[in-house]
Amino acid sequence: MSSRHTTTIAGSLLTASFSAVLILSFTAVADDQGPGSSKGGKVIDEAPAGVKLTTLLPEKISVDNSSQKTAITATVKNEGTKDSGDIRLLVVGFDGLTVKSVQGCSALAEKDLPEGSNSGFSCAVGNLAAGKSKSYAVDATFDLGKTGKICLPVQTSDGKKTYWQQGPVPFGTTNPSPNAPATPLLLGTDNQPVAPGGDELPRTGAGSDVLPLGVAGAALISAGAAGLWWAHWRPRQRGQQS
Repeated sequence: MSSRHTTTIAGSLLTASFSAVLILSFTAVADDQGPGSSKGGKVIDEAPAGVKLTTLLPEKISVDNSSQKTAITATVKNEGTKDSGDIRLLVVGFDGLTVKSVQGCSALAEKDLPEGSNSGFSCAVGNLAAGKSKSYAVDATFDLGKTGKICLPVQTSDGKKTYWQQGPVPFGTTNPSPNAPATPLLLGTDNQPVAPGGDELPRTGAGSDVLPLGVAGAALISAGAAGLWWAHWRPRQRGQQS
């Protein structure tokens, strides 16, 4: 078999392997927030007859451990038999959860933020027909060293009445994973903040580190990549030195 043919086969195998890695990586980081939930929601002021307003938040979100960024879908729904009239939805963050933007919505002035909150946006929903819903893409950050809550009030457009309010309901985990790329958080779960020094590897003996399985796997992959780079680099270096 000629060296040219061998090189072609090797190149094809490398391309196939690289494509497979890309597919697996994309699947692993796909944002699956699960079904929507009205957990932590309650009626505040009585809505007009035939109007039943609720909100939905994802059952789970994922926080990037490096950037602290996360994405949340906030949904308002009219489960009644009549149109809602002119309403608005507020998206408000508390503690470690800070709302950075909400698609199509306006930031609340600091003086208009609910007590204890750190951020908030107002979404002009308008008239929501019976049986209809409207969803908003929320960009936020979550400081995993703190607890974090979100609140979704549904109000009249002038804010004088609140027909429904979900929260402040927590997102969190009882099993922080500072060494992983991302931390999954569940709705209605109080966050167990990462303890000081939580990014250090656990120790079982005098100076011996035990790597979690995921970290060990990443280390092996990195070592393999370094080996490939070294194998290609050394001949070029020898050629330059000769």
